[in-house]
Amino acid sequence: MTSIRFALNHMAAPSLAIDDFFALAKSLGIGEVEIRNDLSGNAILDGTKPEAIKQAAESHGLTIISINALQRFNEWNATRAAEAQELIDYASACGAKALVLVPKNDGTGCADGERQANLRQSLTALKPMLDEAGIIGLVEPLGFEICSLRSKTEAAEAIKELGAQSTFKLVHDTFHHHLAGEAATFPKLAGLVHISGVSDPSVSVADMRDSHRVLVDGDDRLDNAGQIKALLQAGYKGPFSFEPFAAEVHAVKDPAAALRTSMDHLTARV
Repeated sequence: MTSIRFALNHMAAPSLAIDDFFALAKSLGIGEVEIRNDLSGNAILDGTKPEAIKQAAESHGLTIISINALQRFNEWNATRAAEAQELIDYASACGAKALVLVPKNDGTGCADGERQANLRQSLTALKPMLDEAGIIGLVEPLGFEICSLRSKTEAAEAIKELGAQSTFKLVHDTFHHHLAGEAATFPKLAGLVHISGVSDPSVSVADMRDSHRVLVDGDDRLDNAGQIKALLQAGYKGPFSFEPFAAEVHAVKDPAAALRTSMDHLTARV
């Protein structure tokens, strides 16, 4: 049996204050966490200083693998550059190793030629900013049909063309991988895997959204176990981070028990 290196995204328990979230991870034997900049009333949005987050992570013996995320990263302009610098500075100060980069997901910038050019422009601009801070950029293609970067292959080609493999890695998200219908995986270029399942039997793949993303169980339609096994066998050595968005997961009274059940389920199948 191969051991899975689990990590925990704050989206797994977004109502928990950052210190309680870190304690949850620690209680599960998880040593790596992802923090977010989109949780209202919680760190980072509530003004928590990065030094406080760094101290909390250290007190629990945790590594912050990423801040999630710079949105619309492939729409480069002065606003985006300022947002990127602010998040890179925050990542550096709180001890986060990487910044997740999420593409535009509103139906714009999808044309062939346009999306590749936009991607290269943004990666070219981000590279020196990330390099100066020693932060990795984690490019996360989204499988939604309206997304301007659905293909991991396109992202990998751009990173390799720019010779930027030491600056940028890919996020393999099991949900988005299934939605995109892309067979290719990039275990050597992947820096992070996001895991979540869809158990609702009635929703079509085209209609799957973040609200359907639960903890992986026996009814999973995304073949998380198969995806994880294939990535490990192909040489991926990084973390597998729980990122469920469904309200019913967030409402669970005992998140530790729910996460433990999912961890045991996946470990038994990989």
